[in-house]
Amino acid sequence: MRYRYVKQSDGKTVKKALVYTADEHHINAASVDKDAVYIVNRLQLQGHESYIVGGAVRDLMMGKVPKDFDIVTDASPSKIKKVFRNSRIIGRRFRLVHVYFGPKIFEVSTFRSLKDGPTSNTYGAIEEDVLRRDFTVNAFFYDPLKELVIDYVGGMKDIKARRIRPIIPLDLIFKDDPVRMIRAVKYGASTGYDLPFSLRWRIKKDAPLLKNVSPSRLTEEINKIVNSPHAAVIVKKLDSLGLYGYLQYSAALLFRTKPAFREQYLKGLEVHNGAPEQLPGEALSSLVRDYLESALDWGSAGPESFKEALLSARSFVLPMNPPRAEMELAVRLIFREHDITVRKYRLQNENEGKRHRRRRGPARNKAPE
Repeated sequence: MRYRYVKQSDGKTVKKALVYTADEHHINAASVDKDAVYIVNRLQLQGHESYIVGGAVRDLMMGKVPKDFDIVTDASPSKIKKVFRNSRIIGRRFRLVHVYFGPKIFEVSTFRSLKDGPTSNTYGAIEEDVLRRDFTVNAFFYDPLKELVIDYVGGMKDIKARRIRPIIPLDLIFKDDPVRMIRAVKYGASTGYDLPFSLRWRIKKDAPLLKNVSPSRLTEEINKIVNSPHAAVIVKKLDSLGLYGYLQYSAALLFRTKPAFREQYLKGLEVHNGAPEQLPGEALSSLVRDYLESALDWGSAGPESFKEALLSARSFVLPMNPPRAEMELAVRLIFREHDITVRKYRLQNENEGKRHRRRRGPARNKAPE
């Protein structure tokens, strides 16, 4: 184990971070995305500090292959853009850069400062940036070229202790971003690590803050949950902490009034999210299957029942607002399980016709209203 030192304003040099070598962090270099390594290498060749950061490093140290690789650097977004032609700058409050390699997107961010507190959106140094991250297990910096992991906040100790520990003070972490409550539960479920009592208590206290989160952000989080192999465990833990009602109000209400529904709902998530490959819409169908099974009279249902089922399903998953096509596929899968084939959703065609008529004017065989 090595140390990383920083020179203070008074000229003194102090230890700031622990540095772990390959034989200590045990990351398999073959599991690191080659395009992510290329991005880090290009930035370093341009004289910039650059690392793979966050959950990807945690997963690599746990022997998993990450789905996403985020990268952090001291280069500004405009400089990153100059280095990579296959990129674009996004964001308003804090600008990031997306670098594209075919269908893959790598998010490259600039170190942020603590100048204006934990919610600062000004650029800074790595020593400040790490203190703005949510939990210690997500605050590792990995240099894939030197094969070194830098740990500023004792994250390695927390991995060994199997616990999820926040970096930002508990009285601020969820006020800054309520979605961190959902993420804390996801991290605990996916790693098998414990949430300390103080963290669980704070989550229960701050749960109402999720009321102010936009439906689009909640939809993004729920999509991640239902597509996770740990979906059932995550939902169970979210419900136990009083959070699931803010993500899926109708389902959480049925959990309380119909315990058998809760059991079946969780079992459905286990079955579908444990599958190695899923059809389009299959993950989403696991959210509405048990509800539609009881809401519709399948003995007399036919293709003409699809419109009613789709509208009911959309209402049931509120505040989630999935794409129309994805919800149609999800409900169509459930109809197919009852040997009911639904071709093209006729309401969609009707709506398309209405839009067409508004552009072209009234239909020829219909008098103007």
